[in-house]
Amino acid sequence: MTYILPILAVLLSFLFVYLIKPKKKEGIKLLLAFSGAFLLALTVFELLPEIYEGTDQKKVGVFIMLGILLQIFLEFFSKGAEHGHMHMDSSKTEFPWLLFISLSVHSLLEGVPIGDHHSMLYAILVHKIPIAIILSIFLIGSKIKLTSALFFITLFSIMTPLGTYLAKNIAILSSVKHELNAVAIGVFLHISTVILFESSEGHKFNLSKLLVISIGIIIAYFL
Repeated sequence: MTYILPILAVLLSFLFVYLIKPKKKEGIKLLLAFSGAFLLALTVFELLPEIYEGTDQKKVGVFIMLGILLQIFLEFFSKGAEHGHMHMDSSKTEFPWLLFISLSVHSLLEGVPIGDHHSMLYAILVHKIPIAIILSIFLIGSKIKLTSALFFITLFSIMTPLGTYLAKNIAILSSVKHELNAVAIGVFLHISTVILFESSEGHKFNLSKLLVISIGIIIAYFL
């Protein structure tokens, strides 16, 4: 299930968009806010305490900061797709390779902690569903061929389980898993905080978003 669920989450999100063609964005925004809170809370409750235990704390901090910087760099090419923003030109017909590569690197890193922290699987699933929906809306609504869009989304869906598999089974990656986990934490911290910051919509109070964010934090605490 560790390998299958992330794939199903993305593919079913694509199928949902293709069949239903959702128009209202409020539900997606609420799901996005919930996912950001849930991912941030699980990172703080589970990954952060463990990563600093019995090791060079400054070294860990360096790799976390590298993860944050890496995610900022990737967003120059993805235009913020990892946290629910699509600023790509939908009139283009070429396969969006830069978007695909940046999302793939992001997704591979997402898969690294899952092997040792099963609860992170749920955080990644909740994070992937709204992102996959937004990405699918862009791909289906663009002038890219449907076969190319399906190819994109299928390859994208396997990247997170591939990251989990490689981190667990490739010796050279297993030997630096601690460092990779720290980089992944940096990625999670950046993505989740950007999602929560953007969900405030100009710092206006929104009770429904406050509720879903609170629910996300509470669920993460009891996992």
